Amino acid sequence: MTTRLSLFSALSVKKALDEVLLDAFTKEQAVDVDVTFDPTTILVKKIAEGARPDVVIAVSESFTELAASGAVTPESRVVLAKSGIGIATAPGLASPDITTVDALRTALTSARSVAYSRSGASGIYFAGLIRDLGIEAEVNARATVVEKGFTALAVTDGRADLAVQQISELKFVPQARIIGPLPDGAQHYSELSAALGTSAAPEAAGLLRFLSDPEAKTAYRDAGLITD
Repeated sequence: MTTRLSLFSALSVKKALDEVLLDAFTKEQAVDVDVTFDPTTILVKKIAEGARPDVVIAVSESFTELAASGAVTPESRVVLAKSGIGIATAPGLASPDITTVDALRTALTSARSVAYSRSGASGIYFAGLIRDLGIEAEVNARATVVEKGFTALAVTDGRADLAVQQISELKFVPQARIIGPLPDGAQHYSELSAALGTSAAPEAAGLLRFLSDPEAKTAYRDAGLITD
């Protein structure tokens, strides 16, 4: 009988997993992988409610809580990549200047609507950023705030002019056009790690190794993540 592994994964690596890594792993190891993709905050909530995945990929800071709750084996944790935040727009719209913090402030306040995620790491950071920039009320008055998922869908379907999210997640919506990363002084990087669940099947160790090998690093870079 084919072994089935359960993988909980942050959205940042979905493109790399879906397009390259999971198919390669299942063919190589003859192991099926059931994947749950969600923002880290939601993955942690599901685990707190009793879910016990074999492998978890999440923002590195979350593993302190996961280890304390007995959900993951802390010594198994490996760093996979990190992701910066960018902005995307629809193909037919002009690209605003976002190369400086002042230009970014102007772009955000001039947009008809800015899409960002309520529960994702990038959205949580962005909510604090616009507060620090003094434009929270102005942006939120007409923002398109999504509970979870890919914010670039909001520019391709016309709900927003700009979408803010980790660059690897923006790239998952190929119809959207990435303007660029947030500028120095506004940028934030999220480190992503993977670890074994405490009740992981023996085959899960092979999946964890595969997710951190050189082939995986190449797939992460191709998906817009940083591995250096």
